[in-house]
Amino acid sequence: MSYNQGTRLPGESASKLGHLNVVKSEWVNSLIQDFEQHTYTTEDTSNTMWLEFDSTETQPLRNVWAVDGSFVTVSSDDLPRREISFVKTALLTMDRAKIDLIDKIHPHPLHLQDVMTNSAIFHATVFPLRNIRTSLGNNYDAVRHIIRDSLKVDEDGMFYETLKWLVYKKWSPSPTTSPSFSCPHCDENISGLAFDCDEGECSSCRGIVYLTDMIGFHLDMDEESAPDSVSSAYMAIMEHLMIFTVIRLLWHHTDKHLLSDTLFIKDGPLTLRGQYSKLVPSIRDFLEYAKQIGRPIHIIGQEKSGVFQDHLSTIARFAHPKERDEKMNYAVLSHDYVRKEVYRSPEMTNPYGKRTNWGEKVYVKIDPYSYIVINVPTGAYSEDINFPTESNLIGLSRILSTLPSLLSHKYEGALFPIELANGIASMSSYPSAKILQRFAMDAR
Repeated sequence: MSYNQGTRLPGESASKLGHLNVVKSEWVNSLIQDFEQHTYTTEDTSNTMWLEFDSTETQPLRNVWAVDGSFVTVSSDDLPRREISFVKTALLTMDRAKIDLIDKIHPHPLHLQDVMTNSAIFHATVFPLRNIRTSLGNNYDAVRHIIRDSLKVDEDGMFYETLKWLVYKKWSPSPTTSPSFSCPHCDENISGLAFDCDEGECSSCRGIVYLTDMIGFHLDMDEESAPDSVSSAYMAIMEHLMIFTVIRLLWHHTDKHLLSDTLFIKDGPLTLRGQYSKLVPSIRDFLEYAKQIGRPIHIIGQEKSGVFQDHLSTIARFAHPKERDEKMNYAVLSHDYVRKEVYRSPEMTNPYGKRTNWGEKVYVKIDPYSYIVINVPTGAYSEDINFPTESNLIGLSRILSTLPSLLSHKYEGALFPIELANGIASMSSYPSAKILQRFAMDAR
């Protein structure tokens, strides 16, 4: 590996001659020759099971909610460098009838204004990451308290109530205690907080613990610093809490059909990894319960990059529609397909997505030039390698019927609601990272 370029001296160029001896291998020579031969495949060797979708008898979903988030870390110019991180998430709602009136290639500003008026809320907070100490305590405690306060204060605690609603399963006829978690003071396991409690006491060290500690942010930090992963994890948790806040409110709405006539869209996969996956079982249980009582909840997550998008880009040309007048096609990816064709891995020790995923992967080709990767929940999880099938995915037909009207042609495979939500949540454009840096330096 070569040396990188510094501020005073140039970088080292990688050696172009150091590996030539390897071509003496018969196998390597064969590999090089075969690699350089031009081949064009006319069929899909992955044998993806594409299915044609007929929307003539399926009613599209009327209302749409979309959530997106972003974060940016800024550093001071002096030494030692101080770092803080700004996190912002946005929730946007729109009437699909209004979306249908918008030109997806050249949207009229007044039409956009009509859609966006009084239709979005956002949540923002800031974390100290390095070389910052408040008069109230160290960096570790500061982040813990900021997380708790940000959730409890914003929107009069609406997002915090959603956290409690999910954690304690308040939607269930049999509410429960919180999941167990590691004490932020002594690392001993806490069996869980009693139903509806905001805080409790560690039986080992008698330290006060908060419900927000259950999520596990403190496991990514030490006493004096925190990595960027705290910001990205908080953004992901807030995206979930914002979208489930709407679901919670509609769940108790007098019109019981309103929730099931709404599409919820999350930017990114329906996944929570690591210690943050403790929320996944509650989410799955809720979606399964809603399905069983006849109130299906339609949620998708769109993956705009990553291994699934890369894989789809290599096989999409084989699938229909290949002409404008053909019907949309989709493919539900089983766990076995994901392992063999996408990850190309041997048998997994743990079943795919068992702890982390609350949505399953679906490829959708909407028109000859537009294809997307979406996640659709199933509710209950199965370890069967042939799981899921289309019948397991909640509301798949109504979701597919709705997608063509949401397609934007401004970017490849873009969905209009996510595009608008990203414009609100993005910190790369408003406010810029440079403005945030200046704000942080002036405010200290």
